[in-house]
Amino acid sequence: MECLVGIQAEDFCLIAADARSSRSIITMKHDQNKMFPLSTRILAAACGEAGDTTQFAEFIQQNMQLYEIRNGYELSPHGAANFTRSNLANALRSRKPYQVNMVIAGYDTQKGPELFYLDYLATLAK
Repeated sequence: MECLVGIQAEDFCLIAADARSSRSIITMKHDQNKMFPLSTRILAAACGEAGDTTQFAEFIQQNMQLYEIRNGYELSPHGAANFTRSNLANALRSRKPYQVNMVIAGYDTQKGPELFYLDYLATLAK
């Protein structure tokens, strides 16, 4: 069983994830990195199907970097969470949906720390 934990305090967010990649009773990998830096102030942790988590998280990571290059500024944590939810919702309606659950933590210079949970059905909760 995979585990993601997120804690939001007054000045910071903390997220943690286990390092095990498994399916049913079989452990495929003991040292899977489930943390993906989306920008300098935003970090995501993903769990779910082994291939889906890496592919989807890297897709979001690269598109956030592209957004920063095109616009000259980073997305806020709230914007990054909604961008991720939108992409996951679009994939949900396709033939091959991603089976990914995510915790997204970030620090906004105006609002402070923000923590979001996103499940495989594209439900976003702050």
